[in-house]
Amino acid sequence: MHTDSGRRPRLPYQFRDAIRVRHYSPRIEKTYWYWICYFIRFHKLCHPAEMS
Repeated sequence: MHTDSGRRPRLPYQFRDAIRVRHYSPRIEKTYWYWICYFIRFHKLCHPAEMS
């Protein structure tokens, strides 16, 4: 687990762990991570709780 002082793991670690548990290929992992980053940048780094 990748926690720092009891906090939740950061997004890349959560994502990687979830993908690998499902046995997706490394290429799929890379593609999905690209789209996640694109989505985050498109919304100007807003936290999901701040989005309507």
